[in-house]
Parts: sequence; C-alpha cells; structure tokens
Amino acid sequence: MKEWYAAVLWMFCWSRFLETEGAKMRDLLGRTVDYMRISITDRCNLRCRYCMPDGIALRPMSEILTFSEMVRVVRQAAELGICKLKITGGEPLVRKGCAELIGKLKNISGIEQVTMTTNGILLKENLEGLLAAGLDAVNISLDTLSEEKFEWITGFRKLDTVLSAIDGALEAGLKVKINTVLQPGINEEEWEGLILLARDKRLDVRFIEMMPIGCGRKYPGLSNKELFEMIKERYGNVERDDRIHGNGPAVYVQIPGFAGSIGFISAIHGRFCGSCNRIRMTAAGDIKPCLCYQDSLSVRKAARDKNDSEVREIIRRAVLMKPEKHCFEENKNVTELRKMVEIGG
Repeated sequence: MKEWYAAVLWMFCWSRFLETEGAKMRDLLGRTVDYMRISITDRCNLRCRYCMPDGIALRPMSEILTFSEMVRVVRQAAELGICKLKITGGEPLVRKGCAELIGKLKNISGIEQVTMTTNGILLKENLEGLLAAGLDAVNISLDTLSEEKFEWITGFRKLDTVLSAIDGALEAGLKVKINTVLQPGINEEEWEGLILLARDKRLDVRFIEMMPIGCGRKYPGLSNKELFEMIKERYGNVERDDRIHGNGPAVYVQIPGFAGSIGFISAIHGRFCGSCNRIRMTAAGDIKPCLCYQDSLSVRKAARDKNDSEVREIIRRAVLMKPEKHCFEENKNVTELRKMVEIGG
C-alpha cells in the first residue's frame, strides 16, 4: 500500500511540474520530451513489403483526425513544450492539403520546426507548396538504386521519380536526408552505391535497422555495427560527426571528401532510449509513448469535443507513461502488434 501511495504521489508531483508555464515536459526518468511525430494518414501510394504490402485493411476516414483536429492537438502540445514536429504517414503527400496543414502547424506559437518523411513519389510536384508553407527539411525513403529491386520492394517502377525529387528538393534549398533499410539477401550490397549520394550531394544518407514492428517482423535486418565496420574497411579514415543534423537518434560520421554525412539509426544494436525525446500520434489520434509497446492514449474524442484541457491532460499522461527502454532486441516482448503504417513512420 505504501508503494502504491508513493507511486501516485510521484506521478502527481510530476504532473504539477508539467503544468508550469513555459516548462519543457519531462517524463518520469527526467528526459525532456519536445518532439512529436504525427502521422496524417495510413494511406500510401507504394506497397513496400516490410511496411504496407497489398491486402492491409485501412481505417475508415471517419476514424482519421481532421486537419483542424490535428492543429488543435498540436496547439495544446506546443503549450506543454513540444516545439519540433515530424509529419509522416503512410505517405503524407497522398492526403490532399498536406502543405496547407504544415503551414498551419508552422504558425502555432512555440512550434520551431516542422519536417516531413516521404517516399518522394509526389514530392517534386508539391515542392512549391511545401516551401511556401515553411517546411524545414525532408526525409526521403530510398532502399535501392536498382529499378528492378525498387519495383520488387515497393511494387512500382518509380525509382527515377524519387531520384528526381531528391535533386529537386536540394535545388530548392531544402535540407534532405535519405532513409535506407538494408535487408540481407535483398539490398545489403547496395550500401556503397547509396552512400555515394552523400559524396556528390549535400545530403545525409541514414541507415535504419529493420525494426520488428508489423510486417518488419518477417524480415531480418542488417546490423549497423557490421555496416559501420564495412564502411571503415572501405574508406579508412571515418570521422565522428557531432554536428546537430536533426531531432532524432541518428549517430553520424563524415567520410573525407564527401559533401554530406552518413548516419546510423540503430534501434536493435545501439539502443538510444536514454535520450529519447519523442512521442507519436497516429492518424487516428492515438498518442504513443514508445514505438515498441502497444500502450497508447486516444486524444480523438477530446479533440473532436474541442476539450483543450482534456487534450493537454492526455498528452501529459502519455509522456508520464514513457518506458525506460524498448525491447526490440527481444522480439517476443514487443507488444505493439499494429502495422507500421497504422502507427506512423
């Protein structure tokens, strides 16, 4: 009974601390939480095998937050200290009005940065609107430079479209990062060709270890530790790059003579939970404290009821629910069973 009382008192004290005007939110481990990833749709125009293969059931649009509801949630999150946003999907650009939403989010007091993750298919035709909205940076998913492998992974022959979008974004002055997932027996040998993009262009190429979420459970990934050793063997003098490249957990290195940097997001072989600064919101309005676990709190009803105090309380509670660490390296303990496209990239 004493332990229960102490736990309740501890959570009460933290909740009161989080109400302090202008204070950054902190979880029960003292980690500052100032970054929110927001999925605006579970739809996508590609069918990547490890993310959204054919046959996945989608939520009815009635369960997806409207843009005005998303703006309401972000406005309350900003009052609590969230200042950086990542817009994701599905593919965010398949939802009409994505650029207009970004413009509205950028205009919220306290929001300092809005970036986006995209597969690049619709990026070039939307660049003008995104730039006008104030988009700060873009992450573009690209796992291969082979047209045949691109089609095998994604279901479509659209590699040239993505490569053109990368060049267009760079020419427009956007900060660009390439997100790559390597899979043994599929595209593992392509790391060298992909990092050459960073030799000739001012962009970062980041290698993301396959995470055991949704369809990703069926596909083995390549360890970033192994990849880093291969890069060192090939290029020799690889230097740690400690410059700030973004808001996430990537570790960067610089290869002499390269215009850009190489990043590693090592969820399996380089746990970064000690510095985790994020929460996620799915397109349906579920606030997730951690990608690994099924625990979430729905903000949809509060947003639709225009109950701002309840929205703030749900966000605070979600932050206090953040676990100490994930368990991706122990697949059987991962409790999140939804597909990645349902959660948000």
